[in-house]
Amino acid sequence: METLYYNGQILTLSTPTPPSHNPEAVLIKAGLITKVGTLEELEASASPNVKKVDLAGRCLMPAFIDPHSHFVMNAKMALYADLSDCSSFSDIIRVLKEYIRKNAVTKDQAVIGFGYDHNFLKEQAQPDKRVLDQVSMEIPILILHVSAHLACANSAALALAGMDENTPDVAGGLIERLPGGREPSGYVEEMGVRLLQGAVAGRVSQDSSRMYDAIQTMYLEHGVTTAQDGATASEDMKTLDWMAENKMLKLDVVAYPQLSTGGAALMEAYGETYRTYRNRVKIGGYKLVLDGSPQGRSAWMTEPYLGGEEGYCGYPWMTDEEVEEHMMRAVSENRQILVHCNGDAAGDQFLNAYEKALEKTKNTNDLRPVMIHCQTVRNDQLDRMAKIGMIASIFIGHVWFWGDIHVKNFGEKRGNHISPARDALDRGVKVNFHQDTPVTKPDMLHSVWCAVNRLSRGGNIIGEDQRISAYEALKAVTIDAAYEYFEEHEKGSIEEGKRADLVILDCSPLEVPPMEIRDIRVLETIKDGEVVYTAPETHQ
Repeated sequence: METLYYNGQILTLSTPTPPSHNPEAVLIKAGLITKVGTLEELEASASPNVKKVDLAGRCLMPAFIDPHSHFVMNAKMALYADLSDCSSFSDIIRVLKEYIRKNAVTKDQAVIGFGYDHNFLKEQAQPDKRVLDQVSMEIPILILHVSAHLACANSAALALAGMDENTPDVAGGLIERLPGGREPSGYVEEMGVRLLQGAVAGRVSQDSSRMYDAIQTMYLEHGVTTAQDGATASEDMKTLDWMAENKMLKLDVVAYPQLSTGGAALMEAYGETYRTYRNRVKIGGYKLVLDGSPQGRSAWMTEPYLGGEEGYCGYPWMTDEEVEEHMMRAVSENRQILVHCNGDAAGDQFLNAYEKALEKTKNTNDLRPVMIHCQTVRNDQLDRMAKIGMIASIFIGHVWFWGDIHVKNFGEKRGNHISPARDALDRGVKVNFHQDTPVTKPDMLHSVWCAVNRLSRGGNIIGEDQRISAYEALKAVTIDAAYEYFEEHEKGSIEEGKRADLVILDCSPLEVPPMEIRDIRVLETIKDGEVVYTAPETHQ
């Protein structure tokens, strides 16, 4: 079956800058783009029974490629209490009580909530056990911050985890104590979150299988046909393998096992899928986390945060020696590695260890290491990244969601240099954009809007000098995102021989005023030539 798309704005994204003329038509067959050119040429080469799709002036472009999210975690989070709309402690209490009632949760089970953000709560504080105990003193309750790097627990959850005044402080994290002693407040960060989550999660239904259709639809309705499972745990890999075995996936998923928690064993067990899709699942490389969240003030900085404890710079997850060991493994095995670095001190640790591994191994292969998030990356670090071919995968949505918070935490100079896409591109660094789903929705057009406008939700311009063009931003979520997966020769642009992963928009992002880009609708998503999502009809 052949399909011919014509009479629209066709953006190929195959050139470094916008071309003077766009092609008139695209012909696809057997999941591939077979011809791009004039309508006359393609009609002449098409079969008599070709299906013709009149775009009616709408925009056809490559489908979006997600360079960092948490696919399996997203499905699990869908089963938790949704706290994303809570603006006060009382909202959190109300939502949790309703969740317990609706799901008939007993004291032998537990509740996990996700999505609160203390920065936007009326109280401007963490809802610790003194708040959560108002929900229940018997049912263990753990709520995860929107960043997933911070959490709060009630007394029952603390007891379940055996976390009390005798629990030692945790390296690479925080167990907050109530004033005047060592009694845990219920608020934890980073490794402290892991301790509590490990204890509580076993009491919460993890059967997320019923959510996978919904989660896939979430990506597809935003035009995403390749997603990532970052920091893949053993159970997550089993889930993805099960989905592949049962041919349940409508989009491609690239997994990155967490190197610090059994990733090497997973790589060995599933090595046949390294850079090779099996029913739309493959392993892309390793993942490592080096610090926390800038909006949560746990990202590791070289200069102190403003406000709070004098001289406080956040903290690392690992020692230099541990990071160097992990980098040596990745480079020695010729594996790509993606590393979470929000703070610039974490960026230094990654760069120092990676450069040392390259020097020791004399490895000159094209490994494409990735710095994930890059919120406070410095220009001198970008220069080093360009030199060794390190990709900057930027969580550009921070500009909108937490830009004002970053200015508050870091001051005007550092706060306005978050997500420095312009400086990265100008230094020859390959740049892509992600949403870190489930932290935010996989809305690529919102990321493009953020990169072009640099507007915060407080109405402030955050780093006007870091704005980039709409064309550059579109490349960052298509062909340059494909580059991260070593797939730039098969995805990310409309060119003959590439996979027919496409999206139809109601208008071109290059033709509307910059402030209207995020309002553009995804009308249709096409994977390997097959329509996998169609937007519901809008009624006037």
